[in-house]
Amino acid sequence: MRRGPHFAYNTGMDFTQLIDLAAARTGGRVLSASDEFFAPKSNLLKAAKAVWKEGLYTSRGKWMDGWETRRRRTPGHDWAVIKLGLRGRILGVNVDTSYFTGNFPSHASLEARDGDGAWVELLPRTELKGGGDNRFEIKGARPFTHVRLNIFPDGGVARLRVFGDVVADWEKRSKKALVDLAAVENGGLPLSCSDMYFSHPQNLIMPGRGKDMGDGWETKRRRGPGHDWVILRLGAAGTLSRVEVDTAHFKGNYPDSCLLEGVHRAGGATAEELAGEFAAWATILPQTKLKADFRHVFTKEVAEHGPFTHVRLSIFPDGGVSRLRLWGRRA
Repeated sequence: MRRGPHFAYNTGMDFTQLIDLAAARTGGRVLSASDEFFAPKSNLLKAAKAVWKEGLYTSRGKWMDGWETRRRRTPGHDWAVIKLGLRGRILGVNVDTSYFTGNFPSHASLEARDGDGAWVELLPRTELKGGGDNRFEIKGARPFTHVRLNIFPDGGVARLRVFGDVVADWEKRSKKALVDLAAVENGGLPLSCSDMYFSHPQNLIMPGRGKDMGDGWETKRRRGPGHDWVILRLGAAGTLSRVEVDTAHFKGNYPDSCLLEGVHRAGGATAEELAGEFAAWATILPQTKLKADFRHVFTKEVAEHGPFTHVRLSIFPDGGVSRLRLWGRRA
């Protein structure tokens, strides 16, 4: 669970708040690995944090929630090739060795490629620590579709997180096509929010409907004045014609109402600038009553169509929203 009253980021700030390009939930998968004797390679991309199960053994050894290779008795090193679920610029990685203490790799490196192109080294051979996070910032501007994690010489890694900025291939789409401009696969990104005590606002823009109450954005119970809000960058500037606010699974804790506003910033803007009073936010959807566990679709209610580059969803006074869909056309 992520907790905190506020976060704001851009590509020059905390990369761990960016999108995990390799996550299984957005289509990431491990294509191949040199070995997976003790624990399967697919564990690398699981959404949940690794867990420990005391005393649990398989026919091959201790059960581990991660990818673990056998002890290498020949020259070389182990590796795993991952197809990213989302093509994008890689700005940071976390080689998480949680619960691997006497059996973690001593070093790791990371390579990447775009399509069938050549492998490019992003992280040189670097020492790891066992039993926790190993975060490394990546300096890169090119988008990639695959990564190769190399571990030296062998051992176990619980999770691999590949954080970055999604690069949507807009050239292959007609500007007349109706698309969800906020969707993660189209480059949508939460920039700032008032609160994310129970769950992260990235869930708002993930594919499909929420699977449970944890798969949404939920704030703590507000005990003072005001209301909660989240600011999102759209994947591309565009005009909006349909808004969907889905409160799936939120029954006793859905917001009473919501308000959607938009702004156009041609040169981009920081989260702090957008949250400032000077931002000329236009009302897209006036403050509107919501229902529990319901997918609300608004078309006639859309008051201002844009074009917009950023939106602000306000919920009154607090609560949980599963998904936000903003259907429109690129400007």
